[in-house]
Amino acid sequence: MEFLKNTQPFQLLDERTLAAVSDGITEAIYPAGSTILKQDGPPSEYLRIIKKGGVKVYIALDGEEDVVIDYRAEGDSFGLLSLVGGDRSRANVVAYEDTSCYLIDKKTIQGLMETNPAFSEFFYKSFLNKYIDKTYKEMHNKSLLYGGGEKLFFTTPVGELASRELITAGLDTSIRESAELMSANKVSCLVLLDSDGIAAGIVTDRDLREKVVSKARNVSDPVSAIMTVPLMKVEAREYCFEALLKMIRYNIHHLLVVDEGRLKGIITNHDLMMLQGTSPISVAMEIEAQQTIDGLAPVAGKINKIVALLLKEGARASNITRIISEINDRMVRRVLEIAERKFGAPPLSYCWIAFGSEGRKEQTFKTDQDNAIIYENPKSEEDEKRALEYFSGFTVFVRDSLVRCGFPLCPANYMASNPKWCQPVKSWESLFYRWISSPTPESVLHSLIFFDFRPLSGNLKLAENLRVYLEKILKGQNIFLARMASVITNNRPPLGFFRTFVVEKSGEHKDRLDLKLRGVGPMVDIARLFALESGVMETSTLERIKAMKPVHPVIIELGDELEQAFEFISLLRIHHQMGLIERGLPPDNFINPNRLSNMEKKSLRESFQLVLKIQDAIVELFRAGMVGG
Repeated sequence: MEFLKNTQPFQLLDERTLAAVSDGITEAIYPAGSTILKQDGPPSEYLRIIKKGGVKVYIALDGEEDVVIDYRAEGDSFGLLSLVGGDRSRANVVAYEDTSCYLIDKKTIQGLMETNPAFSEFFYKSFLNKYIDKTYKEMHNKSLLYGGGEKLFFTTPVGELASRELITAGLDTSIRESAELMSANKVSCLVLLDSDGIAAGIVTDRDLREKVVSKARNVSDPVSAIMTVPLMKVEAREYCFEALLKMIRYNIHHLLVVDEGRLKGIITNHDLMMLQGTSPISVAMEIEAQQTIDGLAPVAGKINKIVALLLKEGARASNITRIISEINDRMVRRVLEIAERKFGAPPLSYCWIAFGSEGRKEQTFKTDQDNAIIYENPKSEEDEKRALEYFSGFTVFVRDSLVRCGFPLCPANYMASNPKWCQPVKSWESLFYRWISSPTPESVLHSLIFFDFRPLSGNLKLAENLRVYLEKILKGQNIFLARMASVITNNRPPLGFFRTFVVEKSGEHKDRLDLKLRGVGPMVDIARLFALESGVMETSTLERIKAMKPVHPVIIELGDELEQAFEFISLLRIHHQMGLIERGLPPDNFINPNRLSNMEKKSLRESFQLVLKIQDAIVELFRAGMVGG
């Protein structure tokens, strides 16, 4: 009774009814992996309420992936659909861990639903709708039509893109005046109105090319002589997919947008191309157009809007981080170009490299600057002196400009403005060799940071050659790899002995755990270690895993699961950060696991358990080199 009093919808029942229900309850235990209900099998004779453990509810489709309907845990129930229907089980229900359930027989449930309207309404509204909606959403997402980057075409109303002001002219306006009007307003089309102010036709820049310039037509003729009719229109409430179909069907590049008969604006094929790229294209173009740091700084603020839109459309975490990294790369390159105009051509060719999350193309929202410079070996002391003088001012300007564009300073000063990290090729080779041949704790720390380097701008060959050198000197360095293994396996995921989350006990982040340091971090470290061991030179975590699937024994077995875990925790982190930003708070990496759904908690536990399993495998692989001096 105490359990049911805290379980929906039984808490709606009065004490007497609850006592009668409790008297008839039995209990059953299902070992992990056992099938409790089978799709298209016999119907359930009981409503099962999970006392402890959890189950997965899914539908098997012929020749396709299973559609997971839900994960259910303590206090959740299952079996109602087939119990009420009485013909068959609609889905598979499997225990994903040892599970105990309270069983209430069919006659009791039917009696409660007939005599307690609130009880009945809860199940029909909450349970059945959840089942149907979840199934539809999962199948909907599997459809090719709604997959990938074109999903926005099916969810964005045309009216959201048609906000520009229409440029119009009368039918008797000359061709020359029309061209001048289009040029002055920087538009590619002109809507022509009749004497009643009703749209009668449209003239586009293509009409001017094909009907005027190529035909040597008199530009004093009225523009109505070359306009296109009938006008093609689209309703503002229709989705962009419909607009795209009309453009393809009628081979046109412009559509008038009307809202309940009133002209709202115009949409072009260029607008749809921008939509298909989810607006990063337009932001990138805006970055390229800026000539000053003052012009660049406001553009950086638009990235958060892009992330919000991508999250809304269900983009994968890896797609979001790649888009953010690409835009940030463009921002950095533009800053470097502006710096070179200010300071002049560098005395020696150089390559600007990024490391950390930027080097791995895994940036979420703006993270600390992690950058350095590799420049070609000076041929004389004079060359070296000129290089030091040039880069000392150049790197400080770039550092401060990046701060203005939203890239905070690195607290540990891993930036090119620090002379330690602005070095010629020979110095970088010497550093890498020393770190690997004498793997002190400090050397291993530097390796974990710098070995994720990626070239962004300048003479990229300098960075590529350094990467080849790194690959060469790593061969056979088992002691170094063992020391790295020892460091990374000490960072264990925050999961206790009984699969409980280990959270901060006090301080600013009390009752929360760090998704970056303790969630994403161990997976990044695992992929890096195995990549260096295997001679894989990619820097992105997912690219490293993909490249190692055919060659590394642990990744051959667990690579797919590691990819999924990395995607899940990364997306959870991005959602958390976006939620903070929308509330006007700075983004961080600390989440309260108690605020996650049962499904999210289940996935997080499984992800952490996978990491622990791989870390244990690493200890076994490198045990001999992890101990001793």
